[in-house]
Amino acid sequence: MFGQLFTTIFAPVLGLFVVATGNGFISSLTTLRLDAAGASALAVGLISSAYFIGLTIGGLFNDRLIARVGHIRAYSSFVSVICVTVLLQGLFFNPAFWFVLRLVTGWATLGVFLVVESWLLLAGTPKQRGRLLALYMIALYGSTMLGQLILGDIDAAGPTVAFILAGILASLSVLPMVIIPRISPVMERVQPLRFGDLLRMSATGVMGCFGSGVAIAAVYTLLPLYLQHVGMSVDQVGNLLSATILGAMLLQYPVGRWSDHKDRQTVLIALGFLCLIDSLLILLLPSTPAFLALPLFLLGGGIFAIYPVAVSHSADKAGPEDLVRMIQGLLLINSIGSAVSPLLISLLMGHVGPAGFFWAMAALNLVMALFFLWRRRQSPAASSTSPFEPAAQMSPVGVEIRVTEDLMRNALDQAATE
Repeated sequence: MFGQLFTTIFAPVLGLFVVATGNGFISSLTTLRLDAAGASALAVGLISSAYFIGLTIGGLFNDRLIARVGHIRAYSSFVSVICVTVLLQGLFFNPAFWFVLRLVTGWATLGVFLVVESWLLLAGTPKQRGRLLALYMIALYGSTMLGQLILGDIDAAGPTVAFILAGILASLSVLPMVIIPRISPVMERVQPLRFGDLLRMSATGVMGCFGSGVAIAAVYTLLPLYLQHVGMSVDQVGNLLSATILGAMLLQYPVGRWSDHKDRQTVLIALGFLCLIDSLLILLLPSTPAFLALPLFLLGGGIFAIYPVAVSHSADKAGPEDLVRMIQGLLLINSIGSAVSPLLISLLMGHVGPAGFFWAMAALNLVMALFFLWRRRQSPAASSTSPFEPAAQMSPVGVEIRVTEDLMRNALDQAATE
């Protein structure tokens, strides 16, 4: 049964893996190249934020385009746009131009997410969504890790090689999609819950999703800048970034199982304080790969786990009819946090130096931990009835993959007891 399912979803997952590999090293190299060219902290922050602004815009509007032209043509169009934008980045260096290119890249990347995730939804039943989500996360995190691991070699090959290779990968990712049978997944447009409704349902979930958006975007865009400023080579930067993503990939599951058997607010408080301590520890340790690899692995595991635990905490309080709308609303809040993060933290780094990155991480996690602690006293957590589901950055349509059969059944049981 699963073999047949895997055959159905192999093409979109492979396409995602290929295009996301190029996207992984281009995101890091964009920051490093800007810094090497002497761009201001404001320029670095704006261009880094542009990608996440594009993701947010794409999440609001791209589903309409896909509904008009169909999934295969839409996928081909989005990856063609990605190919053009990364090649133009390699041809012309201009901060204002790069801002526009990264904005468009983010918009098109979200379109790729939409196509792949809606395809997965069509392919599987609610009972199979846990496996689909696992495959999706392996493809997304695995490609990002691979992109970071080859970062040094690509950078050493020449100033334009990275952009050419990313364009080639984007173009190649079309092939698995165009050779499969022409089917058109059905996309239903769902309106996310409004901010006020989300806040009343779970203020802890709102804060956790916003804060994790800030932290994760900073890791992707500004951690390379910090590592370069403390003396790391591009190859070392890539290796340490891959260690951070590996932590995010491997630690979500044990943290999630812990949150299933423990008050989720307690888990969020613990994650906030652990990331705070880890950030301060990194500031005290010698800036060498040997000393930083493990703390960055743990930091990645901690900050990337906050979002899915916060969503699961909110799901404990949501009715079955609100699950998808709630997760979409929390994703939008997460995206807003990602969009403002690089600009604000880069400005801090411009004032206090590279250490500003981890001072910002420490302050952010302290605020989150204290807020979670306050909310726990004000409003004790609901029992952890909804099973934890890991999460990666997804589109508003794709969050439905997280609404598994177990999650819906527990929401119905909870509604029946109330």
